[in-house]
Amino acid sequence: MDIRNIAIIAHVDHGKTTLIDVLLRQSGAFRENQQVAERVMDSNDLERERGITILAKCTSLVWKDVRINIVDTPGHADFGGEVERILNMVDGVVVLVDAAEGPLPQTKFVTGKALKLGLRPIVLVNKCDRPDARPHQVHDEVFDLFAALDANDEQLDFPTLFSSAKQGWAAESLEAERTDMAPLFDLVVKHVPAPKVEADAPFRMLATTVEANPYLGRVLTGRILSGSVKPNQTVKALSRAGETIETGRISRVLAFRGIERQPIESGEAGDIVAIAGLETATVADTICDPAVTEALSAQPIDPPTIAMTFSVNDSPLAGTEGDKVTSRVIRARLLREAEGNVALKITETLEKDAFEVAGRGELQLGILIETMRREGFELSISRPRVVFQKDESGGVLEPIEEVTIDVDEEHSGVVVQKLSERKGELLEMRPSGGGKQRLVMLVPTRGLIGYQGEFLTDTRGTGVINRIFHDYAPHKGAIASRHTGVLISNAQGEAVAYALWNLEDRGPMLIEPQARVYQGMIIGEHTRGNDLEVNVLKGKQLTNIRTTSKDEAVRLTPPIQMTLERALTYINDDELVEVTPKTVRLRKTVLDPNERKKIERQKKEA
Repeated sequence: MDIRNIAIIAHVDHGKTTLIDVLLRQSGAFRENQQVAERVMDSNDLERERGITILAKCTSLVWKDVRINIVDTPGHADFGGEVERILNMVDGVVVLVDAAEGPLPQTKFVTGKALKLGLRPIVLVNKCDRPDARPHQVHDEVFDLFAALDANDEQLDFPTLFSSAKQGWAAESLEAERTDMAPLFDLVVKHVPAPKVEADAPFRMLATTVEANPYLGRVLTGRILSGSVKPNQTVKALSRAGETIETGRISRVLAFRGIERQPIESGEAGDIVAIAGLETATVADTICDPAVTEALSAQPIDPPTIAMTFSVNDSPLAGTEGDKVTSRVIRARLLREAEGNVALKITETLEKDAFEVAGRGELQLGILIETMRREGFELSISRPRVVFQKDESGGVLEPIEEVTIDVDEEHSGVVVQKLSERKGELLEMRPSGGGKQRLVMLVPTRGLIGYQGEFLTDTRGTGVINRIFHDYAPHKGAIASRHTGVLISNAQGEAVAYALWNLEDRGPMLIEPQARVYQGMIIGEHTRGNDLEVNVLKGKQLTNIRTTSKDEAVRLTPPIQMTLERALTYINDDELVEVTPKTVRLRKTVLDPNERKKIERQKKEA
């Protein structure tokens, strides 16, 4: 069968997964009466809840006797490591752009990689049904972006379609008839070349994604470049340097048919398949016939930029809410995650019950922690810190991110000021329509840790911030962290509403009445810069005297709700986030107040 392999590239929330829903439905991949969930490609609970794609996934459909393999890619920069490698599997890309927002950082990042590989893009201006859509201006912006990314003449002569994935139509112009997605299918078949293959050469395939399956073991997905592969065939895995990693027998060959992955008798050159049976081969390795000696060229895996320490929960409430609490269980779970997620790097620290986990961003690590807590794990997590590198002369290099911000004009001044304090540099400032300004800045990753909450406050919740890794640059110097201190509980028990009410003058609370607290746990934010120990267990003194002043009703201000990501960026270096299946608590690393004072004294003397 004739084959086309394409990837869909877009920034987060521009409609990739919704588009694939419509394509599958209109190509007849589902039965008429089949019940299918919305955003069918977002398969795990977290993807559905947050409305984001975390893992790259393949699907396949047939249009007019041509099999089209489609790869749905994540739009978040934290999962960009997945996208870069996927581009090696495909022969064309559909660049999906929101008709109102235009091309954003992740679109730019991945499109740049696709253009360098020589892939010819199809541009799809989506969400043309939005009231603030400006499709023709966005089309011009895409052309300018391609020109800035050094696209060749053939790539600049890209075909454009206008669409609304939600309403299920695509058209060559806004005036054309809006019926279905047929124009997009026809354009893919016509514009994207069939895969270049060597059918008679020995079997070779580049592993692009890896997952750990409880029944099949390691499952490697990639495109077959030459030859064919069958179950029980003997193959070997070569590293990027060409060294043999392992030799093994393939137990199962799976192909994507609609949203299902089905076993097949033989995988042919040009098709995207998943194979099981190898034990140590991973992403960027070449899976090939034992006669092959040269490895296929592959994209190196980008280095991690953020690290956190995952340690055993040692608080007084440890083990009361989760059942997976030992370092052995945590270690096994982290190593299993690293098998399937090559962007993560896990190292054991000097303390035997703590592990350093490094990844591409706070969101990626936050997703891992959220997944683990839902599985019943209890953990203590440190503040995210940046992974530094050394240059040739021994100087320190730190990761810098390109930040694109859309804000109302009246808030742009405060945003620039705050990011400048965090060592940011303004590159560009221009109006982006509708009374909004678009700011492009280069900011050290360190400066962005903990900024999200402040940004939403400064812009009254109307600002949108997008960030992407730019480069490593010389260290920018010290950056001030959180300006406020915290309120710390001085005893263990259940918080009393009356005590919390009396403490409201000191600052906003982070806990509700009847919450379980312990000595050293953070229960609120102090309005001043120092930490303050308080008693939240003190109830009202009961007497038989009744006066109007004594019988005031206790009316509490609602506490600040700490989500996991917000808690991770809120804490300082001497604090931890305690994560259990039911709650997220903040605490000091050292719970004993006398020990904390001793450590502070030693720091001052040093």
